[in-house]
Amino acid sequence: MGSSPAPFPEIGRKAKDLLNKDYIFDQKFTLTMLSATGTEFVATGLQKDDLFFGDISTLYKGQNTIVDLKIDSHSSVSTKVTLKNLMPSAKAVISFKIPDHKSGKLDVQYVHPHATLNSSIGLNPTPLLDLSATIGSQTVSLGGEVGFDTASSSLTKYNAGISFNKPDFSAALMLEDKGESLRATYVHTVNPTTSVGAELIRRFTNHANSFTIGSSYSVDPFTTVKTRLSNNGKAGMVVQREWRPKSLITLSAEYDSKAVNSSPKVGLALALKP
Repeated sequence: MGSSPAPFPEIGRKAKDLLNKDYIFDQKFTLTMLSATGTEFVATGLQKDDLFFGDISTLYKGQNTIVDLKIDSHSSVSTKVTLKNLMPSAKAVISFKIPDHKSGKLDVQYVHPHATLNSSIGLNPTPLLDLSATIGSQTVSLGGEVGFDTASSSLTKYNAGISFNKPDFSAALMLEDKGESLRATYVHTVNPTTSVGAELIRRFTNHANSFTIGSSYSVDPFTTVKTRLSNNGKAGMVVQREWRPKSLITLSAEYDSKAVNSSPKVGLALALKP
């Protein structure tokens, strides 16, 4: 990508990752294996309450092609084919799910030194259309996205945002929900082991405000502790340990001070990569 701005969905990504990533309150197991040819095989199991979900996927990476095939516990087959270098600075992704014949979709991304353009169209008679663009650089970028439903001839979304990034901090301001809410995020790297961040959301329809603050601290090169606190009375914590190279065990917990009769949420995730 070089000096090009990040795609529009990446605006505010650092804050999203700090405040939400790895907060899993279910039981999840992932096993990743590599073949001699470089093909990746992944088996995933997720227990949510009394339900169990699973899938098996394989990922093949060629010089200009990536093929991702996944079969889940509902007998659905998902396929994603990425074609790189169709033309300079452009790539295309074709995805579909069997037996859902209306799930086909074509995504195209074009990267310019000062702009990034993403488009998506459903491969069916009445497709959903999505278009997003950012201009600027990796330091400062301004962007927007719009979605259109051809079946109802209506806009499904229109959002805009601006981001400012430096090696030690990242700030973003997003106008979301068709202009009905404003989201501001900030992440600051205090030192190589500690980061703090905050998110503030203002909803114009009911004049409600919400905020979340969080932190990430590397206890040692193999252990990370994350915390977050929201104005709705919820407090969460994540402890993640790399107990062997590329293999992680993650323990998550969340306490809701307003639900005094409910037990805290606890989750465990184990990712193995021999």
